[in-house]
This record gives sequence, C-alpha cells and structure tokens, in this order.
Amino acid sequence: MTDPKDQTAREELCCRFQDIVSQYLIRHQSVLDIISKLQEASSRTNRAVVKSITSCGCLKVSAEKQQMPDDISFTQMKEYMDNHLSGRLCEDCCEVLEDEIGKTLFYLAALCDVLNLNLSEIMEKELNRMSTLGIFNLR
Repeated sequence: MTDPKDQTAREELCCRFQDIVSQYLIRHQSVLDIISKLQEASSRTNRAVVKSITSCGCLKVSAEKQQMPDDISFTQMKEYMDNHLSGRLCEDCCEVLEDEIGKTLFYLAALCDVLNLNLSEIMEKELNRMSTLGIFNLR
C-alpha cells in the first residue's frame, strides 16, 4: 500500500508540472501544433531507444516468438514473457532518453491543458482502472 503523503506529493508534482507547461508553452498554442509535437517527441523517444541499440550498442535485442507452455494459466503468463533486451543503457543514452521522454511528457501535459483535462486525475483514474482490473487490464 502506498503512503498517502507520497501519493499527495506525486499528485502535487503532476499538477505543478502541468501548470508550468501551461505557462511555458508559447509557440505551440494550437491543438494541432501540440498533437504534432507530441507525436514528434514520441518518435524521437523511439529513435533514441533504437540508436542505443544500433549506434551505441549499450542495449541489444534478441527477439523471437514468445514461448509459453500450453497448460499455464493467464496469471502465470507474465513469467514466460521476455522484453527481448539485454544490456543496460549507458550514461549518454540514458541522458538522451530522459530528455526525449521529458519532451513527450511536456507535450502530453500541454495537450491535457489545452483540452481542459487534468493529467493527475487521468493518471489516478488509470491507476484505479488497473488496480481494479488487475492482470485482466490486458495491455
């Protein structure tokens, strides 16, 4: 169970982040600009992961069909799933990825703001949905 003080601090952080994004988003006020910038930031995040594999080599991918016994239960399935990654992000790749994920968060918060949505409330609803559905969340 999470400490209520920690939860309150996270909610405040999320709200503060969205408020600051609202203040600092100057050039891309149009929802169309925000959507395209969010997509671009997400693409750059994906590209940074790929570059850590193809250029740096700090991560390696060894992918194949997920192998699971036929007689396992749905709850046991996660034990047999693999992320296909080996290695660890180096300091440089970690820094780049953190920067790109930060930009993605910025434009996600901007999209919430322009649509009058509260990012913290959305996260709380999703957390409750996942907690309620548990492993049957299927994501």
